[in-house]
This record gives sequence, C-alpha cells and structure tokens, in this order.
Amino acid sequence: MLNLPNILTLTRIAMIPLLAALLWWPGWEAGYLAAFVLYCVMGITDYFDGMLARQSGTVSKLGIFLDPIADKIMVVSVVLVLTAMGVLRGPYVGDAHVIAGLIIVIREIAVSGLREFLGPLQISIPVSKLAKWKTTFQLVALGSLILGQGLPDWNVMAGGIAHNVPHTVGLFTLWAAAILTLITGWDYLRVGLKHMD
Repeated sequence: MLNLPNILTLTRIAMIPLLAALLWWPGWEAGYLAAFVLYCVMGITDYFDGMLARQSGTVSKLGIFLDPIADKIMVVSVVLVLTAMGVLRGPYVGDAHVIAGLIIVIREIAVSGLREFLGPLQISIPVSKLAKWKTTFQLVALGSLILGQGLPDWNVMAGGIAHNVPHTVGLFTLWAAAILTLITGWDYLRVGLKHMD
C-alpha cells in the first residue's frame, strides 16, 4: 500500500546510492557537504514517515517491513563507504576506529536475522530506550564524520595535534554507539535464546 509515509521511506532508500556516491571522493569538500545535507534530509524523512503513519492511522505491513530495512541499509552503507575512504581513522589509535563501525554493522545484520527468526513465532522485540540512545549516537556519529570531511579546517589544537571538531565528535559518538550496540544486541539475543531449543 503506497501512502505518504511509505513513499518517504522508499525515497530514503532511493537516495542511498546518491549518498554513497557523494562520499566516494575524499577531499571533495563540496561533495561531503552535499552528502551531509542529504544525510540530514534522510534522517528527517525517517522521523516524519513514522510520525505521519501513526498520526494518520496508515501504519501498513509494507511500512513496518521497509522502515527498519531503510535505516539499516543507510547506516551500513555509510559505515562501509567511510571505512573504504579511510575516514574512520584518527589520532592515537589510527584505523582501530573501524572496529566500532564493524560492531555496528554486525549488530545490524544479527538483529535483522533474529527478528526474521522470531517473526514466524509471533514474537516481537520492542525497541528499548537504550536502543533509541544507540540510534541517536549512531546518527550523530555518522553525520559528524561526514561533516568533518566537508569542513576539514574546523580544527582545534589539543596535545600538540590538530583535531577536526566534527570528525573527533564523530569518532567519540561512534564508540559510544558501538558500546550501546553491544549492550542492546546482547539484550535482544537473550530474548531470542529463550525461544531457541
């Protein structure tokens, strides 16, 4: 059933290749700024499609199916492209920030598989407040990492090293999201294990 919320969700999915393409050129500041704007627009549509569906009473099976998939595709796509372009790199630990991105990607796949397993059993996994915080940190992290590439001169000096402000915020919030990802992922897994013989 194609209603406005579902159209917004489908539009978000359709914008993912463009977002990935804009992120594909490190050093292209205008491209990363455009990617940041597009990323924000996608985040806004994510908020409004759910809100509109609930307010208008048009929550549909298609929307329930598509909305979490759209979110996961966007997050995984951004993490993969930023990793490939060397953006998940920072002072002191270098490429080890990729581990935080990897934790997030693994969790997205695992939770999708768990939901698919529990679906036929008519068991749903409610989204906890901690999971909502995880999502918030995750979205802020990826947006900040994108913005940092678009504004490479927004730096502060600390410990004799120039730190790009949005990039540093992105790395810290990415690790916060990864830690919350482990906690909420374990919570979901415990629910799933109760229904596995």
